Amino acid sequence: MSKTVFCRKYQQELEALPFPPLPGKKGQEIQANVSKRAWEEWQALQTRLINEKHLNMLDPEARAYLNEQMERFLANRETDQAEGYVPPRD
Repeated sequence: MSKTVFCRKYQQELEALPFPPLPGKKGQEIQANVSKRAWEEWQALQTRLINEKHLNMLDPEARAYLNEQMERFLANRETDQAEGYVPPRD
């Protein structure tokens, strides 16, 4: 059976990440408090933001912006959305 964590985004026990998604203390904190589901959803939003806003990941301001958006997303606060993004129809 998979390990679970109490996800800070969804406020319930959900499947845990198998390893820290980032290096260092921040990655360990995310692994301990963020579910696999929430992290995968964040990665999808992050990809849309990078692509639609044409962010350069070599730019420290762009990385700081994404870090802020990640914290907002995982805390269930409003985040920026990719302008022009249309979710796929089921």
